[in-house]
Amino acid sequence: MSKQQLELGFDDPLKRASVRRLERPALGVAWWFGQMRRVVDAAVEWRPTPPARPEQTQLRLASGRA
Repeated sequence: MSKQQLELGFDDPLKRASVRRLERPALGVAWWFGQMRRVVDAAVEWRPTPPARPEQTQLRLASGRA
């Protein structure tokens, strides 16, 4: 195991390579919207739930009230 100090600089060649990939946003956008179209096309159409049955409840007032 090396005990030398690791130096990190701002002029990293790996970062420049990732920036080059970001300079082509059209490819990423086209891919993203293609994925979203696939999701929408594969979506299941859900039927709305039927309305709930009426429920009879009692209103209990505080003691001392009419």
